[in-house]
Amino acid sequence: MNPLVLVTGGATRLGREICLHFASQAWDVAIHYKQSQKSALELKAEMSELFPSSQVSLFQAELSMEDEVTQLFDDVANAHGLSLTCIVNNASLFEPDTGQDFTSQLALEQLKVNLLAPMKLGQCLANFHKDSSKSSPSPIQITPSIVHVLDQKVFNLNPDYFSYTLSKLALERAVSLQAQSLAPTLRVNAVSPGLMYLSGDQTPENFAKASKINLLQKPIDPKDVAKSCYFLASTQSLSGCTVKVDCGQHLVPLERDVMFMVDELFSKTTSNPAQL
Repeated sequence: MNPLVLVTGGATRLGREICLHFASQAWDVAIHYKQSQKSALELKAEMSELFPSSQVSLFQAELSMEDEVTQLFDDVANAHGLSLTCIVNNASLFEPDTGQDFTSQLALEQLKVNLLAPMKLGQCLANFHKDSSKSSPSPIQITPSIVHVLDQKVFNLNPDYFSYTLSKLALERAVSLQAQSLAPTLRVNAVSPGLMYLSGDQTPENFAKASKINLLQKPIDPKDVAKSCYFLASTQSLSGCTVKVDCGQHLVPLERDVMFMVDELFSKTTSNPAQL
């Protein structure tokens, strides 16, 4: 029996890379999606062809609704049982606002998706394995775990994307708190990537420059983030850890989000990141 990972927001972008990498390591994969059904179906077909020994299943849910989060977990657990070994909380809501113009409604929506849903899924996974261990031991010899996907912004603050950043800051603190609270049943870790994909109204030209504003002066490979998620899920002695997979972007402090400072910073950064 293969271990199974549930990847939220798994149909596109980073989630897609995470699903592909786990399947390449002989894990079964449960792909969660909200609206990207077509992409999820295409990814399932691709994975089934590339990795025929891995079982791939699809689950739809709106993560801002607590009852749907709970139902998502129940559906995956009922379909896969104790093989459910890891949840990668990759899905997030990323909306622009500032401390001067944020609304309570938008801030709450981002907190629900980016913080409360990962907390609830961690609670569900820990209780599921704790209760199951009383009746039958797990056939998978890997301590169950949660992997949260953070953002380098939590280690490199600027005021853009104000309420999104607050939700990710809270999730970063939850790594240690959940690791303490859910032990010894569950391990809790995180990855903290930098800029990997176009965001919002960002142009390809802006992205091409912004993706190199980091210590290594090169784009961050999403496959490296996916590999790091797998490393955290499969390494038994890790709990309460965050791996920063961002080419050192968190060590290049900026007054605003990188996409808004490309013209000012690109030439300076490519010649000497230490000037920033």
